[in-house]
Amino acid sequence: MQFKFKQLFAAFFMLFSAPLLAQEKGIDQQIDEAFKPFSDTISNIIFFEVLGAPFVLILLVGSALFFTIYFGFVNIRRFPTAINVVRGKYDELDYAHETSGKDADENKEGEVTHFQALATAVSGTVGNGNIAGVALAIALGGPGATFWMIVCGLLGMSSKFVECTLGVQYRDVGEDGAIYGGPMYYISKGLKEKGFTVLGKVAAVFFAVFCIGGSFGGGNAAQSNQATIVLKDLFALESSAAGFWIGVVLAILVGVIIIGGIKRIAQVTEKVVPLMAVMYIAACLYIILSNFTLIDDAVSLIITEAFNPTAIGVGSLIGVLLVGFKRAAFSNEAGAGSASIAHSAVKTKYSASEGLVALLEPFIDTVVICTMTALVIVIFNFGGAFQYGGEGAVMIDGVAYEGAGITSLAFAQYIPYSNVFLTIAVVLFAVSTMISWSYYGLQSWKYLFGRGKTADLVYKLMFLTFVIIGASASMNSIWAFSDAMIFAMVFPNMIGLFFLFPKVKQELNRYLEAISGIK
Repeated sequence: MQFKFKQLFAAFFMLFSAPLLAQEKGIDQQIDEAFKPFSDTISNIIFFEVLGAPFVLILLVGSALFFTIYFGFVNIRRFPTAINVVRGKYDELDYAHETSGKDADENKEGEVTHFQALATAVSGTVGNGNIAGVALAIALGGPGATFWMIVCGLLGMSSKFVECTLGVQYRDVGEDGAIYGGPMYYISKGLKEKGFTVLGKVAAVFFAVFCIGGSFGGGNAAQSNQATIVLKDLFALESSAAGFWIGVVLAILVGVIIIGGIKRIAQVTEKVVPLMAVMYIAACLYIILSNFTLIDDAVSLIITEAFNPTAIGVGSLIGVLLVGFKRAAFSNEAGAGSASIAHSAVKTKYSASEGLVALLEPFIDTVVICTMTALVIVIFNFGGAFQYGGEGAVMIDGVAYEGAGITSLAFAQYIPYSNVFLTIAVVLFAVSTMISWSYYGLQSWKYLFGRGKTADLVYKLMFLTFVIIGASASMNSIWAFSDAMIFAMVFPNMIGLFFLFPKVKQELNRYLEAISGIK
């Protein structure tokens, strides 16, 4: 039955692709060739090097280290507090009406709960960066890249705390009660308070432009690209237009969800994300525990290769470090500012409460899920399955695999029919990430072009077009563009963070004082 279903599905694509196959080049190849020069140009601009390393990575990791030290290792010391906030232990502070008049109304500001905000933001970060991105990191940097991904994730918790606190602190509330927040608001408002009005406006506009690009790239095209890879592999689709038609189906599915706005998105993500994450983690744990005797060997290899990389020609310690940091930063987006857009919609009157919730994201995304994926792949490769082919691909039995295809093969080694399970996981990760990022991009679009319905529709149509582009183009082209757009957001966002981090300190102290009497 399964084999016949595959044949039927493949025949469906061949039928609708027949007119395109008559051309010398299929539509997927045409889209890729048109998109690649643009992607390469953007990537070269953003990843300019200083002292032999991309400056944006130096800025990102250096800032995360600074915030970790300045806030007294908030990523570790306040971790239990963050858990309690998500559990609702301190909700009475957010819903208590200790004041009257306008201030009492402000206590009710917000559209979603702490958990819904976290689920929406996590759905924007927990995506195919955890499945395909980890595999890409190991293919490029060897097992040692995993160690540096974990380090970057731990440091990124502090950056996420700062930016999400500011997102709530400087949010706007529309006449209809809708919340508008994110870096474009705290950059413009915060720098105006500091007397740098023009710089704030310019930096906010740049962020909004880059965030729209990020929503089209890392939050969209990269996700549909990986979903397409596993779907084509599962159903053995070889049509030169298969990616295009998969993209059309995904665009319709995503379009139906994103029309409902943040409340609809939150309702979907709070149900899908926990289930999806638990299922994926359970599968990883099954494989890891089934190979219990190899865990210490895998961990030892990861640490050894982190400081003495030998698996492939990354060149040096710096080479593998940069691969790990780059993939971790893409996966958890700490320092890019995107998640603060989702967290801005939370119901709270203490901005630091949501900053604490947000620091859980890099931990869940990178320290937990990315590490588990890496362990599965490293254990799978103990048999010497990989032959590194460069360009982020590995050769296994003479066949080139990349991204989610590598992870899928590792799962298939230990779990029967895991190709079906992982395909479902990848598609769900992709869709949840796309719907969250559509909200991020739309908020930035509204900041630039107003909050009218026509502007909304134009953005959503453009967003859905990139779902199809991502599904059609090659992995290298899509990920080069996606990396560039996500990391471009770091530059204007860091301007806001470095001007405003003392304000975050004040808000943290205010919140800690407020909860100090709650048992």
